[in-house]
Amino acid sequence: MADDDSGTLSELLMHAARAQRRRWRELLEPWDLTPSQSRALRVIGDGDGTRVSDLAEALRIAPRSATEVADGLEARGLVERTPDPADRRAVLLRMTAAGRSIRDEVAVARAADARAFFGRLAAEDRVALARLLRELAG
Repeated sequence: MADDDSGTLSELLMHAARAQRRRWRELLEPWDLTPSQSRALRVIGDGDGTRVSDLAEALRIAPRSATEVADGLEARGLVERTPDPADRRAVLLRMTAAGRSIRDEVAVARAADARAFFGRLAAEDRVALARLLRELAG
């Protein structure tokens, strides 16, 4: 099969994505985080309080699953639930100091891993790959 065959391209893309996911899970092992928990820390840390429903939307998971992710992070002291000043019935997830520290450590490790993973490509190939992936994702 030629490399420009749609089936081959799809398989190559899936193989590359699986390799990246495997690297990502391995990278998170020292912090005992799942990929969903790591992504949740980034989402929660980006704002000044995040509702679970907003977390679910950002992670593209069911609200029940987002609650489980938040519960796991809260049990470890990485996030805390606080009352939402705009709605007394709702709560917001806020990052703790420990959560910020881990989020920042993971970000440094992830950036280094991405440099190593994509560093096998020439600079112009990385630019082309980013353009192509944006096109496919859009």
